[in-house]
Amino acid sequence: MGSLQGLALLVSLLVCGLSAWSAPAGVAAETPLEAFEGWMRRNGKSYKNVTERLYRLGVFRKNLKYVEEFLHGRPRSYTIGLNSFADLTNAEFRAIYSRPMENRTRATAFRHAGVTPPSSVDWRQKGAVNAVKNQGQCGSCWSFSAVASIEGINQITTGNLLSLSEQELIDCDYSNSGCDGGFVDYAFQFVVSNGGITTEANYPYYGLQYNCDYTALSSNAVSILGYEDVPRCDEQSLMKAVAIQPVSVAIEASGSDFQLYTGGIYNGPCGTNLDHAVNIVGYGTDDSTGTDYWIVRNSWGATWGDQGYILMAKDVSDPQGTCGIALQPSYPIMN
Repeated sequence: MGSLQGLALLVSLLVCGLSAWSAPAGVAAETPLEAFEGWMRRNGKSYKNVTERLYRLGVFRKNLKYVEEFLHGRPRSYTIGLNSFADLTNAEFRAIYSRPMENRTRATAFRHAGVTPPSSVDWRQKGAVNAVKNQGQCGSCWSFSAVASIEGINQITTGNLLSLSEQELIDCDYSNSGCDGGFVDYAFQFVVSNGGITTEANYPYYGLQYNCDYTALSSNAVSILGYEDVPRCDEQSLMKAVAIQPVSVAIEASGSDFQLYTGGIYNGPCGTNLDHAVNIVGYGTDDSTGTDYWIVRNSWGATWGDQGYILMAKDVSDPQGTCGIALQPSYPIMN
């Protein structure tokens, strides 16, 4: 099919059925085609041919309808929208961004048990959190979570916020599986055994797994003494830990609402089949509703969620926490 014929087909397919759609807030005056083209421009998206573009347009329209139905449904504490994942089906999203994670913790001491936590904490405001990073289509969330926690405790301990290397863990930590997933505690143990971890500038991120660069591997910038697991199913203990430093956690993050999340306090739908590692960098309470929340830093870039972050409901009735957030928390130790 020629490119002009393909574009004509694209337009004709869009026009058919336009009357059946009413766009959600923010795109009310646009047709689905106009909304899609605007979304492509904002997100820097392009497709290899007309067939792929048509397919992605169809997916986008289905997600647009899903967003519309969400907005017209019962009031929620969070919002969804046409974010950077709006051209992916949920099955595609799961295949790219979720990896089943072992639900395990080891028995460790919990050094923060005696902490009296303040009512709110935000480590971003204290300078202990780098700008949100983007793992791309590599299943390396475990490395981003581990690195962010090490970056945080290093800044808290030394006053220096360094950007450390996720790629070193992907390439050189053979206890994990690179872009096919991993376990944060194994990453912490690798850093302990290696005597430290180098900077992102020295070992930059490529979003693919390569052979280990042993020269960069030996140029350690930050070292840790060990790591501890927070007592599982205990949000009060988790709060104590976060009051002291950013904490790595695992969650179930594969649902459609999580995929398209844009803001507010997320309270589900989700289960506890852990498939994604993130970081808690603070907590607080919504002034208008009194709802407690965790401040969670993701690794899907700043165009997802609320500038790369999600607020997740805290102190919920399920002891496992929202999306299993209290099942597998851990943090590195520097002193």
